[in-house]
Amino acid sequence: MSVTEVESTFEVASSPFLKAIVNQIRANDSYGTYRAWSDELLLKPYVVTKAQKREISVDGEVDPITKGRILAFYRAIATRVEEETGQLCQVVIDLSHEGFGWALVFCGRLLVVARTLRDAQRFGFDTLEKTALEGEKIVQNGVNAIQKFPDAAKG
Repeated sequence: MSVTEVESTFEVASSPFLKAIVNQIRANDSYGTYRAWSDELLLKPYVVTKAQKREISVDGEVDPITKGRILAFYRAIATRVEEETGQLCQVVIDLSHEGFGWALVFCGRLLVVARTLRDAQRFGFDTLEKTALEGEKIVQNGVNAIQKFPDAAKG
């Protein structure tokens, strides 16, 4: 096992957000395709370096696998917000065929996360650590919104 594999194992095991993404992927695996896959292998598509992003064309449609990856990312955010606040959250992804749109997380009548999506074909992060950091930052912003407006969050 290489040093990189050890580091990525540590990151996944130590990150509640990365575990939430893995849980979302496995929950939507109706045929059991990913049952034997490691967490690191499931998360590998979220790591897209800048060089790799430059190679991905934004001229075509967003493929269904990328749409699923984006949905799993934001459902993991909603799951983590639910765990932190006890409030039920829902996710809406509105994505045009060109790769532009919104990712929204609602809690009751409160919009706790609103992110613009651009060039969705290139969705990903430089490392798993950056994926976890960005996810937890968005989760914390959602938790803060619920704490600031608890009555709206209750619906």
